[in-house]
Amino acid sequence: MQIAVTGSIATDHLMTFPGRFTDNLVADKLESISLSFLVDQLDIRRGGVAANISFALSSLGMSPVLVGAVGDDFDDYRSWLERHGVDTDSVHVSATRHTSRFLCTTDADQNQIASFYAGAMTDAREIELAPVADRLGGIDLVVVAPNDPVAMVRHTQECRERGFRFAADPSQQLASMDGSDVRELVTGAAYLFANHYETQLLLKSTGWTEQEVLERVGLWVMTHGAEGVRVETSNGGPVVVPAVPVEDEVDPTGVGDAFRAGFLWGLSRELTIERSAQVGCALAAVVLETVGTQEYELDPAGFIDRIAKVYGDRAAADIEPKLKP
Repeated sequence: MQIAVTGSIATDHLMTFPGRFTDNLVADKLESISLSFLVDQLDIRRGGVAANISFALSSLGMSPVLVGAVGDDFDDYRSWLERHGVDTDSVHVSATRHTSRFLCTTDADQNQIASFYAGAMTDAREIELAPVADRLGGIDLVVVAPNDPVAMVRHTQECRERGFRFAADPSQQLASMDGSDVRELVTGAAYLFANHYETQLLLKSTGWTEQEVLERVGLWVMTHGAEGVRVETSNGGPVVVPAVPVEDEVDPTGVGDAFRAGFLWGLSRELTIERSAQVGCALAAVVLETVGTQEYELDPAGFIDRIAKVYGDRAAADIEPKLKP
C-alpha cells in the first residue's frame, strides 16, 4: 500500500515547566494574561505532523512518501528521514522561508501551551498531488494532516477529483478554519481522525450532527487519551479499544501522530479495525514515553510483547506476522 502523507514538517522546541499552568492563572483576570514561565529543560527535536506520521510508518516497515514544504535548512532533517526509510522526493523547498517551528511548554500535569510558526509551510498550497502519483505509479491513500489550511482544502479537493482515497486529520487547524472549509476537508474521507475536543469543535464549525458526519466518511476514529479510542461507522456498532498503560509519561507531543500511523499501518496490512487501533495505541505509548517525536527505535519483539500483555495473546498472534524485523 502506497501512502502519501501531506502536512507540516517542522522543528520542535520542547520545554518543561515543573509547576502547573493553572496555579498561575487568576480567574477574574483572564482577559489580560501576561505570563512568563521559567522552564528547566529544553529539547530541540525533529517534528511536524506529516514527518512524524511518516517516521512512524517507516518504523513499522512501510516506505511512506512525505509531501510538504520546507526551507533550505532542511538538508540534515531530510537525511535523517531518508535513512529511516521515508521518501522525501516530493518535499517542496521554499526559496524564501525557513522550515516551520513548533514551540511547546508542558507542565507537571501534561498540559501544554504552544505556538507554531508556519514559515515555509505556507508554500504547501502550491503542491499538486498528481505529479506525486505519477512518480510513484499511483497512490493508495493520501493523509491530509495539519498543514497550511489552503493546502489542506486543495489536497482534499484534488483527492475527490482524481479518485484518491484520503484520510482527513484536521486536528489543531480546526480552530483556524471556517465551517465551509472544514466541511470540504471531511466530505468523502475514507478515515476521519479527531480527539474528543476536536470532535466537539468539528461539530460546532460544520453545524453537522455526529450522524451527519458519519454519513460523509468511511470511518471516524476518535481518540480519548488515556481512555483509549472509539471508532464509529454509519452502519455498525462502535469499536472501542483501551489505551496501553505507560510507566512514565515523558512527553505527549506526537502521540496522536503515532496512533494514526499505527492505525493506518494495521489497515494497510489487512488487520481488523480493532487490531489496527491496538497497534496505534501501542505505538502511541512508545512515543509518550520518549522525549521527541522521532527519537524511538521500535523493537518488534518488545512491541508484540506489550500488545500481548494489554490486549491478549490472540491480538499479538494476529499482529506479529505483519511486522517486519
